[in-house]
Amino acid sequence: MASSKDRQRKLARAKLDRQMARRAANERRRRRLLAGAGAVVAVLLIAVGGAWIGGAFDSKKTDTTAQDMCAWTPQSASSNTSLKEVGTPPTKGIPTSGTEAMTINTNQGEPIVVSLDVTDAPCSSESLKYLAGKKFFDNTDCHEITTDGAVRCGDPSGTGQGGPTYSIYSENLPSVPDGSAGPSPAPSSAAGQAPLYPKGTVALIGDPPGTNGSQFLIFFKDFSPATPEYPIVGTVTSGLDTVTKMSKIPTVANTAGDKVKPSKKITISTLTVADPGAAPAASADS
Repeated sequence: MASSKDRQRKLARAKLDRQMARRAANERRRRRLLAGAGAVVAVLLIAVGGAWIGGAFDSKKTDTTAQDMCAWTPQSASSNTSLKEVGTPPTKGIPTSGTEAMTINTNQGEPIVVSLDVTDAPCSSESLKYLAGKKFFDNTDCHEITTDGAVRCGDPSGTGQGGPTYSIYSENLPSVPDGSAGPSPAPSSAAGQAPLYPKGTVALIGDPPGTNGSQFLIFFKDFSPATPEYPIVGTVTSGLDTVTKMSKIPTVANTAGDKVKPSKKITISTLTVADPGAAPAASADS
């Protein structure tokens, strides 16, 4: 028969075994938890690393706001009463590629269709489109047939000083080829050189140069000055015969005494600018 001491030793041994078994089970459970947590952390680190590479944590956020494309310089109507207040074109969301069709209906024949060069003259094109939408050019006269070989239009006042109450800088001036410019303006292109303003060119004109508004020139003959001042905005694609007809109208002296005023009125009934793919407006005078 076992003594009481033996029984106590057995009970103590059994208690110790139970404690060791619990500790082993707890250790196994702890290791499983750590392993699972490690896997989660690894997945999170991979995800965070990918996001970091992608720039998700860059301190500078991407600005998705459209940026200003064109700047319109205010002109004072109080100092120039020939200016007309019509607001200003937008500065954002302006097309910067392709072409748009500007259709000029006059009392001189078939419509003149101009392909506006949106790629090289986006702000000039946008200005003409904006003013056309305001009917700025409707029922206005082309007040000059210039000595440079162009019909000058776009001034509601007919004085050469009119326009909107803003101006736009010259953004598409032609470049003079090296060695082609002489000491004085050349009436046509130099030998072997393409003219700076070929027949059919449409360009803006400002006074002083670089302060362009609504006035534009339609060239009916080639012109190559030594110093180009007229930013090109487009080219006539249809109705050049109408421009030629205008060029043959005799001129008389204007208020400044220059013999450039057409003796017969050249009146723009409507001027419209169509979005790409839109059909140009039909002429009511053709």
